[in-house]
Amino acid sequence: MKKEKINKSKKNVSIKKVNKKTAAKEKIVTKKVAKKTAVKNEATKKKVVKKTAVKNVATKKKVAKKKVSKKTVVKKKVVKKKVVKKKVVKKKVAKKKSVAKKKIKIEKEKKKEIIIKPKKKRIISLPGVQHKRTHLNPSHWQAKKTKKILEIKDIKEKKVKKIFSTKDYVVYPTHGVGQVIDIEKREVVGQKLEMYVIEFPNMDMLVRVPVDKTKLNNLRKVSRPGKIQNIFKILTEKARIKRTMWSRRAQEYDQKINSGEIEQMAEVVRDLNRADSQAEQSYSERQLFELAYGRLLKEIIVSLKITDEAGKKKVDKLLGRDKIENAPLVI
Repeated sequence: MKKEKINKSKKNVSIKKVNKKTAAKEKIVTKKVAKKTAVKNEATKKKVVKKTAVKNVATKKKVAKKKVSKKTVVKKKVVKKKVVKKKVVKKKVAKKKSVAKKKIKIEKEKKKEIIIKPKKKRIISLPGVQHKRTHLNPSHWQAKKTKKILEIKDIKEKKVKKIFSTKDYVVYPTHGVGQVIDIEKREVVGQKLEMYVIEFPNMDMLVRVPVDKTKLNNLRKVSRPGKIQNIFKILTEKARIKRTMWSRRAQEYDQKINSGEIEQMAEVVRDLNRADSQAEQSYSERQLFELAYGRLLKEIIVSLKITDEAGKKKVDKLLGRDKIENAPLVI
């Protein structure tokens, strides 16, 4: 029996110890849970506070924006009203001015209507009675004699600087190189003009150009020797022929020849030149080539002050035509 009691007491003691341990464990767990819940509650509270603060700031900004927009709208409306008022005022002023002008016109017309010329009294001449003529206009009886004289004003001569003088060589775009023979004065439509008399000996032609219209007619002096050296370089270059219809190319060549510029004439000569090894020229090609070649050669001869033969030899050598028998002559 004693043993059973001892065993029971031992069991009770062990149960109590287990209960104490479990109780202690439960307390620790409850404390931990309580701490976690407290931390969570604090975090949630902070988040809520932050969200509410952000919301409040956003609402404040929205309110401020709305206020600003309302103010701007109000300002715009006020400005529009002012503009409308100004326009209305301007219209009223314009109407008043137009009405006043119309009234003035009407009054003037009425005054004109009111003013009536008095009728002239007839004077009946009775024998032996002298009548006074005070009521008549004295200017009618004593009219002044006036002479209408037409004055023709002499047109003054415009003083223009003369670019060229007599015996100067000149390049006329459509005829080439010519020489100024004389500067004569002529009267055209009541106006005195000074004119250059230009002779083209190879063409048996005289051209008269007014001194003040030299720029309009593109008259220029003969190129200097330094420029002629550049022309020789152009002649030695390779031909640059476009792959287009001949009619279009011929038109371009003709424009270049009649431009009066020596560089463009040199380009035409270079492009239309045919050496011994190359194909023969067509009739139209040859005509254009000879025209450009002649004008270019004449200017080179005059500029370098050399003979026709020397100039021709120099140009033919550059073009590789010195061995051709039927080379074009100077035009």
